[in-house]
Amino acid sequence: MQVGFIGLGVMGRPMALRLARAGTPLVVWNRTAAAAEALREAGADVAADAAEVFARADVVVLMLADGSAVDAVLGRGTPGFGARVAGRTVVTMGTTSPEYSRGLEADVREAGGRYVEAPVSGSRVPAEQGRLVAMLAGDDEAVDTVRPLLAPLCHETFRCGPAPGALFMKLAVNLFLITQVTGLTEAFHFAERQGLDRGLFLDVVAAGPLSSGVSRMKAPKLLAGDFAVQAAALDVLKNNRLIAGAARASGLASPLLDTCHALFEETVALGHGSADMVAVLHALRARSDEGDGPAR
Repeated sequence: MQVGFIGLGVMGRPMALRLARAGTPLVVWNRTAAAAEALREAGADVAADAAEVFARADVVVLMLADGSAVDAVLGRGTPGFGARVAGRTVVTMGTTSPEYSRGLEADVREAGGRYVEAPVSGSRVPAEQGRLVAMLAGDDEAVDTVRPLLAPLCHETFRCGPAPGALFMKLAVNLFLITQVTGLTEAFHFAERQGLDRGLFLDVVAAGPLSSGVSRMKAPKLLAGDFAVQAAALDVLKNNRLIAGAARASGLASPLLDTCHALFEETVALGHGSADMVAVLHALRARSDEGDGPAR
């Protein structure tokens, strides 16, 4: 089975590399051509454009920033859309709103294609290690086709029923992730401003029941002041907005998320949108410096 992969960004590139290195017959395309060179070296074919990927592949994986990018690649709303998706399985692995995904699935089905949602939990490092967690939604036959293809990328895959069940699951998981990392960062900031040994604070966290895969990944970055991207603050803000929109549509309260939303908006406004999500520390420091806390 020929697999297409479009979108070689922070997450997409390591994911596609794992597929290529696992021997998956792969044809890739990225808007910025330089990003595809590592895939060529790993044995993947590099297409001249997105249309070539669809022409050659049975299953096409899209790891793109948002719905507008997906629509552009699919040619959605143009005469070319049907030709691209008919007879193929389209797999969206990025995070969009559930409403968008529901509409896209209907359009793909009407055009004679199959559709699978497969958003993943995890950032760049788990993507490099093949330790992502995938949530799959779609008709059973399509999910059965896609699930084994994701083995090089994911150590766990979960069926979430019909679309957009996987995206609702992803948003729920991301709500926990955003509040967890923001809480760790605020606690680090508190320890910092109280004059505590920051490394000792993180050692205490690591030794107790609050230790987790997330804390073990983010704690060294906080201690070193390392804001190199694993999950970008701007992407976290985008996810926060998607979760908030879904909560409002269902009449749900989300007070912790709303606080994080404001902090990540401030982080991006301060110029740290491309930094890792622990860069929310800059927003916390700025708030403290505007109040009565000692400046650093």
